[in-house]
Amino acid sequence: MSDAGNSGGRGAPWAENAFPAIGRLRRYRRADLAGDLPGGLIVGVMLVPQGMAYAMLAGLPPVVGLYASLAPLVVYAAFGSSRHLAVGPVAMLSLLVLANVAPLAEPGSAEYVQLVLLLTLLAGTVQFLMGLARMGFLANYLSHGVITGFTAGAAVLIGLSQLKHLLGVPLADGHSAPLLAWEASRRLSETHGVTLAIGLAGIGFLVMLQRRAPRFPAAMLFVVMATLLVYVLGLDRQGVAIVGEVPHGLPPLSLPHVDAAGAASLVPAVLTIVFIGFIESIAVAEHIATRERYRVDPNQELRALGLANLAAAFTSGYVVTGGFSRTAVNYRTGTRTPLASVVTAAVIGLTLLFLTPLFYYLPRAALGAIVIAAVAGLVDFGAARRTFRVKKGDGIALVLTFLLTLGAGPEAGVLGGVGLSLALYVWRTSHPRITELGYVESAGVFRSVERYPQARTSPGVLLVRIDAALYFANMGFVEQWLRNRLHADHDLQWVVVDMSGVNDVDATAAERLVTLMEDYRGHGVRFALAGTKSPVRNLLRRVDWPEHVGAPRNYASIQEALGAIGAAEPREG
Repeated sequence: MSDAGNSGGRGAPWAENAFPAIGRLRRYRRADLAGDLPGGLIVGVMLVPQGMAYAMLAGLPPVVGLYASLAPLVVYAAFGSSRHLAVGPVAMLSLLVLANVAPLAEPGSAEYVQLVLLLTLLAGTVQFLMGLARMGFLANYLSHGVITGFTAGAAVLIGLSQLKHLLGVPLADGHSAPLLAWEASRRLSETHGVTLAIGLAGIGFLVMLQRRAPRFPAAMLFVVMATLLVYVLGLDRQGVAIVGEVPHGLPPLSLPHVDAAGAASLVPAVLTIVFIGFIESIAVAEHIATRERYRVDPNQELRALGLANLAAAFTSGYVVTGGFSRTAVNYRTGTRTPLASVVTAAVIGLTLLFLTPLFYYLPRAALGAIVIAAVAGLVDFGAARRTFRVKKGDGIALVLTFLLTLGAGPEAGVLGGVGLSLALYVWRTSHPRITELGYVESAGVFRSVERYPQARTSPGVLLVRIDAALYFANMGFVEQWLRNRLHADHDLQWVVVDMSGVNDVDATAAERLVTLMEDYRGHGVRFALAGTKSPVRNLLRRVDWPEHVGAPRNYASIQEALGAIGAAEPREG
């Protein structure tokens, strides 16, 4: 009996890790329902118009946004590790879908829908496999500045892409902000006045309510008001474009057609969508998890999002991820578990079964206004200023990513952002910080002689600290810095290097360090190392440090090194 119980106990954690809903159901309390029920209802009411609007942004029939808001939500609730993340269609991925699939097929056509289903299938498969391979760490390779710049640039692009619905004028689809703005300005004279009035009124109404009553489902209220206005006044007969018939009933099952040529053409889109979707989702999930003191598992999130997208692919939906605004509402309304997402899915299901005829007279300008209002908050000038203030390099990356996204489109923005992040990392690591030290007698410590003018140095001794791992790409910089300093002071006899900030040294750096010591030994300059960590010491021994340099000059501390070499009393620098 005891063994069986222990065996079951050992198995339970594995099952809960793979299928978190098991543990949540076991621990679910009646009090949790008081937060989950209203939170799920409010997000569901928000998601109905948002889902339709985002599907239209993706070049799909509006009902596809509702299909994507049903099965994927239930699947994520079962497998996701976040208690608050609201999964569904989002503006960013919708724009990426349009940008990548529109060149291959006419938006809204049967071929286009099939390609989007294939894209969703591939994205879900890649996400799930990445989760199995524990590749959640990839989220760390895009800096905050690059994410902020890309998000702001994409928000502007999304807003410009909705001008055709606000103006009531057919505009050419594009993914360059200057071209979109030029196309719209060129056809301003063709603007349909009533359509523009509906759109502008909607944006003002939504933005105002978002600021004053963020929990209130303003988008649904606006949809009702706009639909009634068009129906009562017969505005559709006066040129206002409407959604028209929305199919009713639960999503039909779909089987994406897989062919090698189509899949190959979608590979860049799949990788971009997987990466951006995961970044957007994990960023908001971890933010709330930190505030609520629970852990989000990035690998489990990849698996859950992958399964949610697979569910979307087989139920006539399209790509989904965790959304910023709906997750924030989920959290503010007091939801405690993913059961809220099941409630949201129930709202979508009831809408599909009974309410879709009510959307017939919904003006497309209203959906465009919903998209613009939703993405307006993604342009965060405060975050840009803070980034510049904290680190100018990250601020420059933010601006460059923003401009690249605006000028060349979201894919170029993503790739450029990743490239900038890696370039900044390589630049920083290839130019390590090297500090000349002196003794601050009042504090009894060694500090930078540049920042502490009162720091004292020892005659004939150069004391420096290196604050980086040494490897093939940065050893040249370190070597040149030391040579320049030694050439500037011909009286130097000792160089004491504080290695306490060096965590690793590769073979190339170790050999060049030994060569440098050998070169200057012939000129009467000797080296001593202080505070070297054990792994670095072991590597130096393997490159024949004692044989090349003489007796091991490696000391536990700077003070010990200075005493051993008989350095004179430090004097003011």
